[in-house]
Amino acid sequence: MRKPSLVVLALVTALGCGSPRSSATTKGTNQAPSVPPPATALVVETDLPELPPDPREPILAEAATTLLAKQHVLRKPIDDALSKDAFQKLVEELDGGKLLFLDDHVKKLAKYETNIDDELRDGNLIVARKGAALVAQRRLLVAKLVKGLLEKPLDFNVNESYETDPKKRAFCNSEADLEARWRGVLKLQVLERNQQMEEIIEAKAHPKPDAKKPKDPDEAKREAIAERTLGEIPATFEGREAKIRKELATRYETQFTRLQTTEKLEPAEELLNAVNAVFDPHTTYLPPAQEANFDIQMTGKLEGIGASLREQDHYIVVHDLVPGGASWQQGKLEIGDLIMSVAQDGKEPVDAIDLPIDKVVSMIRGPKGTVVVLTVKHADGRIETLSITRDVIRIEATYARGAVVRGDKKGDAVGYVYLPGFYGDVGARARPGERNATDDVRAILNALQKKKVTQLVLDLRGNGGGLLTHARDISGLFIPQGPVVQTRDSDGKIDVLSDTDPSVSFSGNVVVLVDRFSASAAEILAGALQDYERAVIVGTSATHGKGTVQAVLDLDRMQPKGKEPLGLYKITVQEYFRVSGGSTQLKGVVPDILLPDPTAFIDSGERTLYHAIPWSTIRSAPFTKTPHTWKPGELASASEARVKTNQELTMVSEFAKILGARKDKTVEPLERKAFQEAKKRAKAEIENLDPKKKDRKPVIEVEALPTAGAGPAPTDEKIRQRLDRWKDDLARDVWVEECVKILGDMAKSK
Repeated sequence: MRKPSLVVLALVTALGCGSPRSSATTKGTNQAPSVPPPATALVVETDLPELPPDPREPILAEAATTLLAKQHVLRKPIDDALSKDAFQKLVEELDGGKLLFLDDHVKKLAKYETNIDDELRDGNLIVARKGAALVAQRRLLVAKLVKGLLEKPLDFNVNESYETDPKKRAFCNSEADLEARWRGVLKLQVLERNQQMEEIIEAKAHPKPDAKKPKDPDEAKREAIAERTLGEIPATFEGREAKIRKELATRYETQFTRLQTTEKLEPAEELLNAVNAVFDPHTTYLPPAQEANFDIQMTGKLEGIGASLREQDHYIVVHDLVPGGASWQQGKLEIGDLIMSVAQDGKEPVDAIDLPIDKVVSMIRGPKGTVVVLTVKHADGRIETLSITRDVIRIEATYARGAVVRGDKKGDAVGYVYLPGFYGDVGARARPGERNATDDVRAILNALQKKKVTQLVLDLRGNGGGLLTHARDISGLFIPQGPVVQTRDSDGKIDVLSDTDPSVSFSGNVVVLVDRFSASAAEILAGALQDYERAVIVGTSATHGKGTVQAVLDLDRMQPKGKEPLGLYKITVQEYFRVSGGSTQLKGVVPDILLPDPTAFIDSGERTLYHAIPWSTIRSAPFTKTPHTWKPGELASASEARVKTNQELTMVSEFAKILGARKDKTVEPLERKAFQEAKKRAKAEIENLDPKKKDRKPVIEVEALPTAGAGPAPTDEKIRQRLDRWKDDLARDVWVEECVKILGDMAKSK
């Protein structure tokens, strides 16, 4: 076999901050004292089935073993110990909710748990194909079980409870136990949906005064469609229960139908990513179907029709239209339309009913200038065939935004930059005129300088990372020149990435706002500005704590043209370190000033991820700190005193404490009266504390800058409405308000 020719396309930081995708979202029962007879007779398999191999498996297996052994920063041996670890991750990927397999199935699969390393070397991923085949087989049986359970009323007078955390459950020992678990799943879903219906009935009976804030027309349309879909709500619980069971039956039938077909590379993907997870949380194999999504995240653009889609029973429904996109300009595709079929220009249409949403999306996407033909059913029942010419769609929500804010009319002007990610192609892939994070932030800073703004809030909350080079370059917009970040590879070689441009785009005081979801490249930027003492870091917690660098490798460079695509491998090849020598791995960037955290109850951060790489340190790089007059301790004391008197921030802290106390209470009652009483207590507990339910008044004045700080103001009414909503949310942001006050303290310091 020809040895792989692995080509690094771009050195990037990982985009996501969460754990690997889960395979189930529903949960099982904790106990079920009164178990009725089985609704459907199930058959226990005497042997494990197996799917046929895909011819690309040997190439992918060789690529994985080569990359992990020679390129990964840890260079762990791929042996029996690693195989056992990877097997546990594979089982979690196949049935993380413990709603398909019995304990006996897991034991049968476990006979292969030490074979994974050998299968990778042989290029024959047997356990992957057996696991995928078993999932397919079990889905068919469980689909019949669920259908049988939903054909008759469920008993809500039985004193049962339900464990919602699958990690606290074991695999069921028998089909009867599995049926009891699914009965609990369905009963909880009925109770939760009934709760929603009762709240709708209550809201209609006692309508609240219309909010002064204008409603988004598109959102209003979606709500109207949802209400029509819901239909008339029965007055009795028995009537609602029957209606909900019918809805659930349709939903599950659709889901199981869509899951009947196993993608050819799905078994290999699941096994490779189970092995990758043993190395670290950010090494990932991306099959061709996910490659396009990765490119969209990195560039903030795609080529298609400019519509976001969602699943709705047997159909794919148009949820939103991208302002300025191809569908928007054509004017015939509408929110709420059901997509019946998709055809490429001049070819036969493909029925879209019961197809997975990923397949429908992949058929609709395509190169700019090509035509896709959709047959849609409008909300009024009309069926129409639409021809739409694809175009480049820029996803504005992924791009930097700028504004000038003031604490009040007489307050000093403060610049505000929101940077959701480090996006944009670099190097040979960059195209003239295409947007990227560095140029967009530079344009906003230049616009602020022209307005003679001398103070800045740089908002990195929720920024999950992106391209490392942009983190370096954006750091360089605030410092004359010098090292920004250090990297160490698997050979121990240390490189320093430096800003070599002596120019500075913004020279005034800076506050960087972060939270627990600021990760990777965002931590490089925040850490560099903190080490240089160029900015004060303000946050609701330490940042995510991702201190590793990934390389993205195009596996199709290993394939002759015309062969089926292989996808991408994102592999951790380096650790990065701050110029002061410490890593951000696990520990993150610790803010100079802490503010109340609305998400304190959420377990997040690199330290919570499976097999996270340990923290370490190296020697510092030579750099010159920025002269300033402010003292972090004094700023923190002044901020703490203000926060104690801020009613809304106090409510945030109390709200987080309540939800934190509830976090470990994972057992739900399934008896109707007990369920309703529990929900009433929970609602009463937070009703007066949840800041989202308050009619928050604006706390700062906002003047939004044009996109990327340059260009004409938007002329489209819907685009203006979206901009107005963003301004309105920013005006009510109490964390930004406190940052403005901290900047005021910095300006007064001597």
